[in-house]
Amino acid sequence: MHDIKRLRQHADEVKAAIARKGFDADVNSALALDERWRDLTKQGDELKAELNPASKAIGIAKKAGNDAQAEMDKARGIREQAAELDDQKRDLKAELETILLSWPAEPDSIVPDGLTEKENVVVREWSPGEDEPDFELKDHLALAEELGILDMPRGAKVAGGGWPLYVGTGARLERSLINYMLDIQTGEHSYKELAVPFAVNRESVLGTGQLPKLEEDMYLVDKDDLFLIPTSEVPITNLHRGEIVNGDDLPLQYTAYSACFRREAGAYGADTRGLLRVHQFNKVELVQIVKPDTSDTTHEEILSHATTILERLNLRYRILDLCCGELSFAAARCFDIEVWAPGTKSWLEVSSVSNFRDFQARRLNLRFRGEAKKPELPHTLNGSGLATSRLMVALMETYQTPEGRIRIPADLKSYMGGLDQISGA
Repeated sequence: MHDIKRLRQHADEVKAAIARKGFDADVNSALALDERWRDLTKQGDELKAELNPASKAIGIAKKAGNDAQAEMDKARGIREQAAELDDQKRDLKAELETILLSWPAEPDSIVPDGLTEKENVVVREWSPGEDEPDFELKDHLALAEELGILDMPRGAKVAGGGWPLYVGTGARLERSLINYMLDIQTGEHSYKELAVPFAVNRESVLGTGQLPKLEEDMYLVDKDDLFLIPTSEVPITNLHRGEIVNGDDLPLQYTAYSACFRREAGAYGADTRGLLRVHQFNKVELVQIVKPDTSDTTHEEILSHATTILERLNLRYRILDLCCGELSFAAARCFDIEVWAPGTKSWLEVSSVSNFRDFQARRLNLRFRGEAKKPELPHTLNGSGLATSRLMVALMETYQTPEGRIRIPADLKSYMGGLDQISGA
C-alpha cells in the first residue's frame, strides 16, 4: 500500500511512477479525502479539548450545591459531536484505504519502460555448452504420453482441462525435483523450511497484493471465504502480519513446497498444451524479509539461489529484467527466469524473483525494531525456486533420447532410486 505522507508531499511523483505501470492513479480524490479526514481530526481534537473543562464545570456546580444540568447537557453535546466526527473519520479512512489499496506499487526508477513483454530486457543467458542433439526432438506431451508418465485426459476427467495427472515414474520425477530443490535451499542457502496451508483468508491475499486486482484469477471457497493459494508466498509472507519483529532476527529466510492454484482465465491455444499452462502446479518458494538497506543485494541473492537449480540440472536459461507493465501489482522490480524447452522450441518462465520494497509490509502492518526507537517497515522479497510444471517440460525435452526415453540428470539419480532413465511408467 502507499504511504499517505509521501502522497501528500510528492503526489505528482507518485502518479507519474504508477503511470509507468499503465495505471492512472486518482491522486486528487485521495488527497481530497485525506484533507477532509485531517480537518475532521482537527475539529475532533478541539472538541475533546473543550470536554475537559466542561466536565470540570459539572463537578464545580455540584460541589457548590447548584443545578448542574446545563453543564451536563453541554458535556453530553460535546461527546455526541465528537462521536459523530469519529464515525465520519472512519468512513473517510475506509474510503481512502480502498483507493490506496487499488493502486499498484511504484516501480523502481531503474526498471525498463514499456507495457508489454516486448520491452523486457534480457540480462544474461546461460548454457551448459552441450551440442545440439542430432535427432528430431519431440515435445514433452508426446514424450510423456508415449511413456505413460502423464495422463492429461484422466486429469481432465476428474477435475477438468488443465489439471495434470502424473503417473508412475512421472510422479516420482516430480516429487524428486521438489525434494531436490528443498534440500538445496535448506542445506546450502540457510532457508527455514515450512509446510504451509494451501488455503488462506481474505486478509492474507489482501496483504500480499493479490486482492483486489486478481480475485477473478483465484479459486475461492465461498462457504468459508478462503482462497486456494496462487503461490506459497502468500501464507509465508503473512506469517508475521501485524507483528513487530526483532531487527536482530533479520533477514528471515523461508522456503516451502506447495501446490499452487490459478484459474488462468481466458488462456487457450498452443501455449496451454500439456504442462505449459495449468490450473494446478507445484512450486518451491523462497521468501526473505530484510532490512531496507540490504534488499537490492538480497534480490540478486535469491536470483542466484533459483538459477543454481537450473545450472546443476544443466538446463539452458535466461534472465529478463521485466519492464514496468510486466511487473506484478505489488512488485517494484522483478527478474523472470526462463528455461529453454528444445522440443517445444520456446522459452518458458519457471521463476519470478521480485522485490516489493515496503509495499507489502505496509499492507501487512509488518514492522521491525532496529536501532531506531520507532518501528520501521522491512522489505519483502520472493522468488520461485522453482515452479515444477515448465521445469518438467524443459527437463523432459532436454534429456530425451533418440529412442523416446528420458535420461535422469546426475543430481536427481539418488532421488530416483538410482534410475538412469525413464522408459515407461
